[in-house]
Amino acid sequence: MRSLIIMASVALGVFSGVAILGIYKGILKSRVRTVIDQEVGHLQIHHPEFKKDFGAAYIIPGSDSLIQQLLGWTEIRALAARTVSTAMLSAATGTSGVQVTGIRPEEEEQVSHISRKIVEGSLFDPAKKNQILISRKLSDKLKLKLGNKIVLTLTNKDNDIQAGAFRICGLFQTINTPLDERTVYLRQDELNDLLAIPGQSHEITLILQSDDQLDTIHQRLKSRFPALLTENWKEISPETNLMVVSLDEYMFIYIIIIMLALAFGIINTMLMAVLERTREVGMMTALGLTKARLFGLILSETILLTLAGVPVGMGLAWILIWYFARHGINIAAVAKEAMSSFGFESWIFPEFPYDQLVMVLSIVAITALLSSILPSLKAVNMRPSEALRR
Repeated sequence: MRSLIIMASVALGVFSGVAILGIYKGILKSRVRTVIDQEVGHLQIHHPEFKKDFGAAYIIPGSDSLIQQLLGWTEIRALAARTVSTAMLSAATGTSGVQVTGIRPEEEEQVSHISRKIVEGSLFDPAKKNQILISRKLSDKLKLKLGNKIVLTLTNKDNDIQAGAFRICGLFQTINTPLDERTVYLRQDELNDLLAIPGQSHEITLILQSDDQLDTIHQRLKSRFPALLTENWKEISPETNLMVVSLDEYMFIYIIIIMLALAFGIINTMLMAVLERTREVGMMTALGLTKARLFGLILSETILLTLAGVPVGMGLAWILIWYFARHGINIAAVAKEAMSSFGFESWIFPEFPYDQLVMVLSIVAITALLSSILPSLKAVNMRPSEALRR
């Protein structure tokens, strides 16, 4: 029974650790895909001075020619040219500072799937002018509806204040609530007219054929166009990259905490085993069993019992992750707002952490070794004469 308790404890500890690893890995993978496929793309190109103050004058020189060159690169699956500006959005119900993004709808659909984000209304109607897309979050904040008129006030390339009136044609919603609240979309040519930069772009967003090509294409762009600022998604969204690169550290700490709690249970159980077998230990010592062999006996028993629970825990974790990787875990009922406030999906698809199994197994082995030392020392330090009288 003691052996089963130890193995079950280890199996439960390994199961919970690996399951949490898988869930967290799935969450981060989903966030990375959101950043790339819906927000910033794999790579972005800007004028070197543009991001300092989003000045309208900092256009990409020869953007159309650059786009034609990039379209010939087989590694690039899609690209979109954008115009970006900060503005004040005014309505009868209030005002809000926003980032205005001028898009070419056909290109933007290939890069960020903008039509899938629309939850009410529609994308720009080709037959109508001066239309704007705003987020549902912003519409709720300012109490706006489809068809309402709003006014955008911004500064053009000559630092003159310009204003334009637009009607809301659609409401969009993504999983990134903070980004939604400060983003609106116009047609690029209409925003360019306000900024007095006809036919120009501030930003080119690239989607690659494969994530593995990111570093190669990034270096190629930097060497080919040194006068432009080229950034990958890790530089544009450093908080997401920090979570990805810190995964091992976070999980190492979490596994250590689980194993530390487990170690006390193993020590307690094995100490009870040694104390209950006092006469047996005394008999073996009296018959000539050396302290070194007695120490090795208790040590090996503890380690083997601990390691015997590992395959069970791993197997259960693999089954659980395999199931939910296909069906998903929906936590929208309890944490949708909390997740969206940080830009995370409320649907979680775990991924088995094959790349971290060595870390988990190493920590379990060290836990088993350290947990066996105290019971082994207790057995070694027993005096045969006193042990036999018990």
